[in-house]
Amino acid sequence: FFSCLVAYPFIYRPLAGKNPGTGRITLASIAAAVIGLQLGAFSVVLETTASGISALPFAQFVELMLPIHLAIGVVEGLATAAIVIFISRAQPSLLRPADLETGPVKKASFTVLGIFAVAALLCGAALSWFASAYPDGLEWSVAGVTGSEETSLAEPSSLHRSLESVQASTAIMPDYALPAAEETASSGETEGASSIVNPETSLAGVLGSVIIAALVFAAGFLFGRKPHSHCPR
Repeated sequence: FFSCLVAYPFIYRPLAGKNPGTGRITLASIAAAVIGLQLGAFSVVLETTASGISALPFAQFVELMLPIHLAIGVVEGLATAAIVIFISRAQPSLLRPADLETGPVKKASFTVLGIFAVAALLCGAALSWFASAYPDGLEWSVAGVTGSEETSLAEPSSLHRSLESVQASTAIMPDYALPAAEETASSGETEGASSIVNPETSLAGVLGSVIIAALVFAAGFLFGRKPHSHCPR
């Protein structure tokens, strides 16, 4: 919500301008990513406090959540800038709102789509093996407050238990593993970790990439269709 409806229209677009260069794209990307994440992190604190099922101290939680997500935002901003700069050079018409108003925009070439597809599959199938095992920003903040990565909750409500049951029964690959392997791991039967190569992690990464790509193309097809013109009476 904050990234799409706040950071992009009110931060990125004004800073980048109509025909941005590398410097403006980088500045706008970092600023938008940092502000979007800061708003999201602060909202997590507000939601946690308003939920009434966690006793995390508000002030201490904020003091930990905002700085760590500031650092994360800078890194995500640099990654975003690299992608946007690549698109601006490979398919500049996709990033120029003025072109949308003055004439037809050339569709993304198969070369550009192929590069992103290969990059996504490479990240999901191989680079995922090297993902950090350290806590993420939220877990790190919770651990800083309570000493544990998971906050203690009050007795779950019936709605919480129902949703948890639905999630458990519909998850395709819980914890990035096949259901059978997940049950084996939970029962204490683990394999020797002699290699970081994990076929199930690769499968989860590739499957997730394919699902996201399908949803993006479906959304583009649905929302990109032009309404039928009506003849004036």
